[in-house]
Amino acid sequence: MAAAGSFVAFLAVFAAAAAAAACLSAAAMGDGELLRPAGTSLSFREGYTQLFGDSNLALHGDGKRVHITLDERTGAGFASQGAYLHGLFSARIKLPADHTAGVVVAFYMSNGDVYERTHDELDFEFLGNVRGREWRVQTNVYGNGSTAAGREERYGLWFDPTEDFHRYAILWSHDRIIFYVDETPIREVVRTGSMGAQFPSKPMSLYATIWDGSSWATSGGRYKVDYKYAPYVAEFADLALRGCAVGRRACEEPGSAATAMSPAERSAMEAFRARYMTYGYCYDRLRYLAPLPECSVGPEAAAFLPSGDARAAAASRRRGKRHRARVGADSAV
Repeated sequence: MAAAGSFVAFLAVFAAAAAAAACLSAAAMGDGELLRPAGTSLSFREGYTQLFGDSNLALHGDGKRVHITLDERTGAGFASQGAYLHGLFSARIKLPADHTAGVVVAFYMSNGDVYERTHDELDFEFLGNVRGREWRVQTNVYGNGSTAAGREERYGLWFDPTEDFHRYAILWSHDRIIFYVDETPIREVVRTGSMGAQFPSKPMSLYATIWDGSSWATSGGRYKVDYKYAPYVAEFADLALRGCAVGRRACEEPGSAATAMSPAERSAMEAFRARYMTYGYCYDRLRYLAPLPECSVGPEAAAFLPSGDARAAAASRRRGKRHRARVGADSAV
């Protein structure tokens, strides 16, 4: 939806900064081996490590593509070997098709293994659905262990994420967080004084997992994973770590102006949110009697129910209609 040039420009900014001033953590490389710049494309064995799932993780294309699988036995997951303080992190992902109720595929940043009670996290969570219904995408932001103040948003998509690969990216700087789908920014979280430590500020690693979320992922747990449709395979390609790696040298970050959205990007984000956002925590008056301090709620709140669900999405579900609009770069709301 937004011009691809702006997204490429962000890549260049972070790659240049990382290459000039940051290297991968020494823990990620063998002794005596020249450290690669943080923006360099790495094979799985050079840049990542398997978390769980044994044979349910498979490498393809000389280790540049990763398949993770959920079956009755286990799910699977992997993580970056290094940790990063700010950067642009992305992957092209293709999701499992057919009946995927209860299946959760996650692509996220976290430091929960280091800071058990005060962890930070930036999430893309892909929530499976019953046959004939689309996957949903959920983003979330946690800072300093603020799990009691969930900042979830959910969206539909303008394409079928099971038919081909699409790029999902997280831009994280000192001042703001931006989530992208392909070249379209879909959410921005700007650091404010009112958020305090709840804005993620500690080094995080990149993670990808597939797992059984039967208890909550589809219609609040009404529909469980049906393993007669297993195995469920999520495919990852072009995993990019363009960030300030925790290691031997400090990282020179781009300034706030370099990470701000252009007017065209902001317009594209607003159009996406008006059309595809199905839940917003800022509009959830049942969960929060008053919006969280960073929320700026205006007239658009009328488009949301007290539950935070978009009125249009709720009406579509009641009618049982399958809705997918085709969107172009110049589409109007």
